[in-house]
Amino acid sequence: MLIGLSIRDVVLIESLDLAIGEGLTALTGETGAGKSIILDALGLATGARADAGLVRRGAAGHASATAIFALPADHPAFAYLDDKGLDYARDEDLVLRRQLSPDGRSRAFVNDQATSVGVLKDLGGLLLEVHGQHETVGLLDPKTHRGLLDAFGGVAVSAVAAAWSGWRAAREKAEGLRDLAGRAAAETEELTLRLSELDRLDPREGEETSLAEERALLSAAEKAITDVAAAQDALGGDFSGKLAQAYRALERARDRALQAGAPAQGSAMSRLSAACEAVDRALVEAQEASAAIDAVAESFEFEPDRLEKAEERLFALRGMARKLNVLVEDLPAKRAEFAARLQAIETSEEALKAADQEAAEAREAYLFAAEALSAERRAAGDALAKAVEAELAPLKLEKAKFRVAVEALPEERAGPTGLDRVAFEISTNPGAPFGPMEAIASGGELARFALALKAALAGRGGGPQPLMIFDEVDQGVGGAVADAVGLRLKRLAANAQVLVVTHSAQVAARGDAHWRISKSGDDTSTRTKVEPLSPAQREEEIARMLSGAEVTEAARAAARALMA
Repeated sequence: MLIGLSIRDVVLIESLDLAIGEGLTALTGETGAGKSIILDALGLATGARADAGLVRRGAAGHASATAIFALPADHPAFAYLDDKGLDYARDEDLVLRRQLSPDGRSRAFVNDQATSVGVLKDLGGLLLEVHGQHETVGLLDPKTHRGLLDAFGGVAVSAVAAAWSGWRAAREKAEGLRDLAGRAAAETEELTLRLSELDRLDPREGEETSLAEERALLSAAEKAITDVAAAQDALGGDFSGKLAQAYRALERARDRALQAGAPAQGSAMSRLSAACEAVDRALVEAQEASAAIDAVAESFEFEPDRLEKAEERLFALRGMARKLNVLVEDLPAKRAEFAARLQAIETSEEALKAADQEAAEAREAYLFAAEALSAERRAAGDALAKAVEAELAPLKLEKAKFRVAVEALPEERAGPTGLDRVAFEISTNPGAPFGPMEAIASGGELARFALALKAALAGRGGGPQPLMIFDEVDQGVGGAVADAVGLRLKRLAANAQVLVVTHSAQVAARGDAHWRISKSGDDTSTRTKVEPLSPAQREEEIARMLSGAEVTEAARAAARALMA
């Protein structure tokens, strides 16, 4: 609901703040008083096209218009604000503001956040409808007709939407398999080669880590064995033999000394015996040391080429990983992936046939659901046409006809809402062809067609209703027709907020609120003002509308009767 409108320096309005209530609000005044300025200002705030001519002559700065809306928490405007990344609070008012400079440039704001005029326009499309002689916003757009018809007929599109999702998923699956089959020949050769390489390599989980550890260990062990071998070489062979030769030589020397009669206990013999014993001990120790070194060598059970084999394996794994641009630890998974892809290619023909069959069945299910939906829409269209035509005669459109054209779309335009193009069409005279409302109806007729359609649609759909604005919908009619217009506007206002610019006393008398627009000024300036009227003032204004410049008692009595 629009709850406030602030206008600054727009055409003839210098400053105006309006509080707007529920129901039907009538805007009246003499021709040329500036009633359309209110609508122009509201259009400015909601993204309508604007030019520098809207800036009041003599204004110190820019023109501005601010529209304040109170919305229910489930209003679609909030989803739109989310999509645009604009901040809001669902329990606060939505404020749309637009500034227009004398050079024609404008700035747009939503809740004081700078945005584009396009955002204001989109929000305006969600918040209000304008129906008048020169424009009808909302109902003339065929894009809205299908939704309006579905809401009127209570037509549910959920079954079609579900069938559409199933069909789309089945098509995507079949197309993916078909694409796979198309690439199968080249891919099979490549996959076979890579899988053969991986099969020969046979990578295992965690193998790189274990090989690196083994490589480090074997490298250290090899160096240790080299050192042990050096020790074996040093203590074996000539070393032990020379000790044995030295011992035998000393033994011979001692024997010769004794034979020569040297005293056994002499100093020379004592030294010779000590030398023999020392060499004997050294020989025994050397033999024990050599045996210990041999035992050490035997304890290292090491294959001479084991390190080389470990390094070759590690380098082979890392080389394959580089070729496939993966980590070594991912090679087993890559092998399984290649095998699975080859298997998929090998079975793709059968899978593609199955997927095509599934897609064909999903298509049939969708077309069946779409045809049922089309039948529902045609029935709803007939009912809506009867409801609208029932509204036309009281609005002085008794010769006009209205129909809902439900046209089948080609299959390539299928979607979650079915296969229908829905359009509201009219014929204004017997025998005349049907066509779009805006192309056939005159200005006054167009507004009354919109009113008839809105009256027929009233209360259907259950969603939040936009603000509806009717601009001189009663032009060219009077008496019973004007009263019929007022009655329908009143009925619409039972479930929605309605503003009507009118010259008809019968329409104004139906209002829940009444504003009088007047113009005043002198030779140098002119101003438009808007006055909310009290019940007594409303009576006087309606009497003026009935009688003209001179308000008579009869006119006042007639005004009271209309208001009653």
